[in-house]
Amino acid sequence: MSATLGEPAVVSQTQAAPIDISGDMLDLDEDDDLEVFSKNTSLADGSPLLSPMPNSPGSMVNQYRLEEGEEEEQGAGTKDIFITVDNPESHVTAIETFIVYRVVTKTTRSEFDSSEYEVHRRYQDFLWLKGRLEEAHPTLIVHPLPEKFVMKGMVERFNEDFIETRRKALHRFLNKISEHPILSSSQHFKVFLTAQELTAHKKQGPGFLSRMGETVRAVANSVRGLRSRPDEFTVMQEYTEDFSSKISSLDKVTQRIIKEQKEYLDELRQYGPTYTQWAGLEEELAEPLNGVASCVEHCGKETEDQISHLSEVLVPALHEYVLCADTLKAVLRRRDNIQAEFEAKNEALASKKVDQEALKEEVDRLEDRVEWANNALKGDWSRWQKSMRTDLKTAFVATAEKNVEYYEKCLAVWESFLLSQKTGHSEEGDRENAS
Repeated sequence: MSATLGEPAVVSQTQAAPIDISGDMLDLDEDDDLEVFSKNTSLADGSPLLSPMPNSPGSMVNQYRLEEGEEEEQGAGTKDIFITVDNPESHVTAIETFIVYRVVTKTTRSEFDSSEYEVHRRYQDFLWLKGRLEEAHPTLIVHPLPEKFVMKGMVERFNEDFIETRRKALHRFLNKISEHPILSSSQHFKVFLTAQELTAHKKQGPGFLSRMGETVRAVANSVRGLRSRPDEFTVMQEYTEDFSSKISSLDKVTQRIIKEQKEYLDELRQYGPTYTQWAGLEEELAEPLNGVASCVEHCGKETEDQISHLSEVLVPALHEYVLCADTLKAVLRRRDNIQAEFEAKNEALASKKVDQEALKEEVDRLEDRVEWANNALKGDWSRWQKSMRTDLKTAFVATAEKNVEYYEKCLAVWESFLLSQKTGHSEEGDRENAS
């Protein structure tokens, strides 16, 4: 059947989602969260999960960077649109305070009248774009936006770190759309990138009553439920629930590790000066005490750098995919609602209690819509999984590199201290022998 309602058909081979993820880790106690990652450290055949440590970690890091660089160069050669979100500015009015971001677009696409655009957008404009894309393509996976509000006690709304974190997330949101084979060609996306003002375009969308009607129908369909969901979408549903529990647990544990490392860093900052003060009272121990104080200070700086890396690289990647899991759940619900609406109309047609001709046309239209929705989701599912695995692998490898660097630098500091003490003892012994 052909797609209707101006919705492009996306035909792709169905890729079965993995179903071998076990365990439910949402809402676990802290000890349970940590325990999850301490078990099952071997493969099914009994072999260790981790390979033996190579002789030179640095050589592995350099090799990975070389391979990663080659992949990036290949990807850059096919890209035809480049988007940057930067220059956040605070705006204050009589009724609100908000941040406006500059969005710069450079493109070689023929559908654009110019090769470069510069517009200014606030967060609610990004929400408008996301909403329009989801309305036009209900079963395509639109990359999530950062939350509008943050948890109490984490950061202030207009804290510089918060603004920068949001800017990066908005930048990533637009670039993810630009990489999507269908969403990147959306007229709404083009308008967002090129129009100086969005007010007129926002008025062209469905009105409040229309949106309310859609919401009511969606709720009714959800309550009614499905007669039979295709097995492949049940598999996707199970995968999404398991993925959500795993990524949420990783996010929570990582946040807790950062908190503990910050507390450790505070202790180090008090620990080092104690040795320095003691050195002033113990002339005979002054040299080793000052040496330990210097080591602690250097390790503290490395710890601070590692905390920054976790906060800026690993946490955003994990939390982004916590939000992606919620997006997947919403997409699957919308697919179910489309099928439920078709089933309800088809049952009404079979009952022969209404106008047959008019209802038959609507049933045919809804059948086409179900087919389009299913094909769109199946095609987008494998694309999303590939992107997710690439993103998370990049974050994990970067974290591994940083850990290697952190421990190597701390180890070098303490080894240098030990060498100085051995040299000092040797010289002292030589002097004693000479006397």
